[in-house]
Amino acid sequence: MKINRLFLSVCLILIFFIASCAANIEMQKKQEKASRNLGEAYLQQRDFSSALREFLKAEKMYSKDPLLQNDLGLAYMAKGRLDIAVKHFKNAVKLKPDYTPAINNLGTAHLARKEWDAAIACFKGIIDDILYATPHYPLTNLGWAYYNKHKYMLAEKYYCDALNLEPNFVIALRGLGQTYIAMERAEDAVAMLEKAVDNYPRSAESYFYLAKAYNLSREYHKAIRAYNKAIELEPDSSLARKAEKEAEKIDNLP
Repeated sequence: MKINRLFLSVCLILIFFIASCAANIEMQKKQEKASRNLGEAYLQQRDFSSALREFLKAEKMYSKDPLLQNDLGLAYMAKGRLDIAVKHFKNAVKLKPDYTPAINNLGTAHLARKEWDAAIACFKGIIDDILYATPHYPLTNLGWAYYNKHKYMLAEKYYCDALNLEPNFVIALRGLGQTYIAMERAEDAVAMLEKAVDNYPRSAESYFYLAKAYNLSREYHKAIRAYNKAIELEPDSSLARKAEKEAEKIDNLP
């Protein structure tokens, strides 16, 4: 009888301990979520240091949240710490293997590190996910990866796939235009890049590549105007300096 009472007491203590631990974990999750939400608000405001501070605070409370790990990756990527960003995106995917946005972000981090094959592996793993709301992103990213591998036919394919889903997606339009420049398809390049600047007239980069397309098609006056527009939009940038040099080359043509 005494043994039964002792056993019962131990069981009651164990149940209380488990219940207490579960309640504590739930409290930690709530606190973590509050800090994560605040960090995401800072992230939207592009206050990356404040965002990272909140995300790190949240991680101390509860680290096994895939959304938090993805947010940490985004914050570190915004601050240029791509090595740490990759680690957190991988953590997010490990915690939630079907977390498509985190897989896309991991691929984007690999792109930024010029790890083209690693990036391609990420994007190819999610382009057929019918539940992913923005499949034109990984398709465009595949186009960029293959462009940098000088596999222009594949780059063209994936950019076109992206544009079939989102015809006015300016990053895909610009990327396809760059691809056509590399393939020396001047007319196609001009058409894509004119559409890019029509859809996003504040993009200095689009005007820069439109100028290169005009130059390829020997429309030199249009090229100079496009270079000048790029300079006007980003006057103190490295892009503006490149545009000035390219415009000078045209001016010096015989």
